[in-house]
Amino acid sequence: MITYDKLFIGGAWTEPSNPELLDILSPHDESVVGRAAQAQPADVDRAVTIARAAFDAGTWPNTPPARRIAVLRRLNALREARAEEIAAVITAENGSAGWFTRAGQAGLSRQADAYLKAAEGLSWEEVLTPTDPSATVRSIVRREAIGVVAAVIPWNSPFSAAMAKVIPALLAGNTVVLKVSPENSLSMGLLAELLSDCGLPAGTISVLPADRETSEHLVSHRDVDKIAFTGSTRAGRRIASIAGEQLKRVSLELGGKSAAVFLPDADLEKFKAGLKFSSLLNNGEACIAHSRTLAPRGRYEEVVTAVKEAVESLKVGDPRDPDTFIGPMVRRDQQQRVRDYIEIGIEEGARLVTGGPEVPAGLEKGYYVTPTVFADVDNSMRIAQEEIFGPVLVVIAYEDEDDAVRIANDSEYGLSGGVWSADEGHALEIARRIRTGTVTVNGTSVGFDGPFGGFKASGVGREYGFAGLNTYVEYKTITI
Repeated sequence: MITYDKLFIGGAWTEPSNPELLDILSPHDESVVGRAAQAQPADVDRAVTIARAAFDAGTWPNTPPARRIAVLRRLNALREARAEEIAAVITAENGSAGWFTRAGQAGLSRQADAYLKAAEGLSWEEVLTPTDPSATVRSIVRREAIGVVAAVIPWNSPFSAAMAKVIPALLAGNTVVLKVSPENSLSMGLLAELLSDCGLPAGTISVLPADRETSEHLVSHRDVDKIAFTGSTRAGRRIASIAGEQLKRVSLELGGKSAAVFLPDADLEKFKAGLKFSSLLNNGEACIAHSRTLAPRGRYEEVVTAVKEAVESLKVGDPRDPDTFIGPMVRRDQQQRVRDYIEIGIEEGARLVTGGPEVPAGLEKGYYVTPTVFADVDNSMRIAQEEIFGPVLVVIAYEDEDDAVRIANDSEYGLSGGVWSADEGHALEIARRIRTGTVTVNGTSVGFDGPFGGFKASGVGREYGFAGLNTYVEYKTITI
């Protein structure tokens, strides 16, 4: 049992305006695994006021970049020292399988290292060489902090989403109010402990678990200069409208309905082995999941069988069990949402290959869903167009490569995707034609040095590395 009865505001543990604690339930068996205070609008006001003062009159924005880098490097080292504990807490509160939460810790190290490397190589101030050698005017370009950043993250991968925003925002000299989902109150309490110990000045950061209404209060706050959001496209549109009204800076990492394009010469066994990681990571509750498989008409049934076998080989159950690959959904309403989509797929006339709306036998308690595969799916069906956010995959036939590219791009989303082929060069040609922010070839993992983000309704702006760091700076030109 973990309890956080105070809120982390401006670097200090503070009495909440509402002393009532929220029970955090295990998605596996619905037992109480912890309790935590939840922020109210009054707590947001306090956090933003402190962040505003710390930015306007504090030391952090004017701290030399090398010192900021050292503090954030220490934050990452503190997290690495508690990696097993963090992974276990996320599994307990989220239902994410242990293999995923443990593997995610190594990914967090690479993510942080990429930001730190970018900060070390960034020209925070540079003198431009004039195009006219006889010019008497010199231009100095500075990268400066934006101000107070409201970072709002979802529940599905809390540490990854938090660190993707907190590290670059702080490296750039901003102050931060991090709003996290109630489901993640425990793991984000651990993050607050790390932030308390890494050497940040008072007032620099707050970590607030809160509901959606309180979140809207934060992003609407007049003293917030930038919003950094990860979550649903629907919520992103609302946030973008608020940012537009107030002319705040905004970056949005939103939903996806990504396609894995299986080319005729691709290796079926390698595809099967990679499918579980690209399509069913984190119980399918991942915006980057390749939930649409596009298969050539001539090998269609082969691919359908391979997807079926891959999905049926994965153990569903207690996320703490090292043999479990797929755990429960995070909440009861999310479980029902996924089961409803399975019913929709059946009603739309898709062929149910494996799975179905019934919960797995023996797992009636908790928020479990039977991993499901549909075939004979038309890309216009709701199960092919809408983000389900669960272990539900569809297999769509294509006639030729042009048709495959057309289907892959026939989506309001454009976040991720993959191409499978025996010819890597040809796979790269197809990848260049897919309108999405990230494309993997033959199941490679996504790196952290390159930009990450979406086309179309999958978002605005980029995270990771140099591009992600630049999302949190303003450019100032001084002429002499």
